[in-house]
Amino acid sequence: MTIRRLASLMVATLVLASIGVIAVEVWPISPARPVTSPSGDAKRGAYLARLSGCITCHTQAGATPLSGGAALVSRFGSFYAPNITADPDEGIGNWSFEQFARAVREGVSPAGDPYYPAFPYEFYATLTDQDVADLWSAIAAAPADTTPSRPHDVGFPFNVRGGIKLWRTFFEKPVAYEPDPTRTSQWNRGRYLVWGPAHCAACHAPRSAMGGLPESQELTGDPAMQDGDAAPPLTARDLTARGYTKAALVDALRTGVTPDGDVFGGSMAEVVHGSTKYLLTTHLEDIATYLLDLGQERSAQ
Repeated sequence: MTIRRLASLMVATLVLASIGVIAVEVWPISPARPVTSPSGDAKRGAYLARLSGCITCHTQAGATPLSGGAALVSRFGSFYAPNITADPDEGIGNWSFEQFARAVREGVSPAGDPYYPAFPYEFYATLTDQDVADLWSAIAAAPADTTPSRPHDVGFPFNVRGGIKLWRTFFEKPVAYEPDPTRTSQWNRGRYLVWGPAHCAACHAPRSAMGGLPESQELTGDPAMQDGDAAPPLTARDLTARGYTKAALVDALRTGVTPDGDVFGGSMAEVVHGSTKYLLTTHLEDIATYLLDLGQERSAQ
């Protein structure tokens, strides 16, 4: 081993050690969020699993629902959604409800390790205890599967767990939802869905170089998504320029067909196929109402 290589190794070791020390000091920032365990509604939970993309991400084509997803390719590496069926060995069948709730809303595993933000827990932070209980009941009612979860394919330095803790300390932005009393109930429901369980903003909000969400709730698009995709902006101005009306946007989310007769491709096609085509028309209308107002100047009150 050359002196230069040895020196580089020592520097890398010191950096990793520093990250580990800092991570231990700053993580966890707060104790686990208190949670109650209400009775769950499996039917409502199955709908929430569609709405929130659980089935889309955690299911490969032709496989048992929730038994593990295909690769989510990003500039940080490839992430694989794990098996979340009720199997006690390969799935989450041996978890408690409290562990499940913390994983979904806080992105923390039963062992206390942080999940990568490829899992949109920042948006699921808006889910209520009842929402989580319904999801939990739906998973318990679904077929268990013994397919092993595939490990993520993430290179250095993103494979250093201490680094994830550090990232979360400085860049994590869990979504907090408060209704705007000056807006209609439909607009407020739409904003809740877009920035909450439907997590449209996970792809259509611009990410920083470190993968952090913007400070303001804006949906100006992300040109550097997974698999080379570019998520277009979803502001009212941009949607209107592409021919979208409320009815056209609802239809596109239901069918995947755009106003000019084209069809969605890439990850958006997967979203339609696994999620939005199953949503209630009222929820699609809520989303369309919010998006077609986003970025508009409001008249003086």
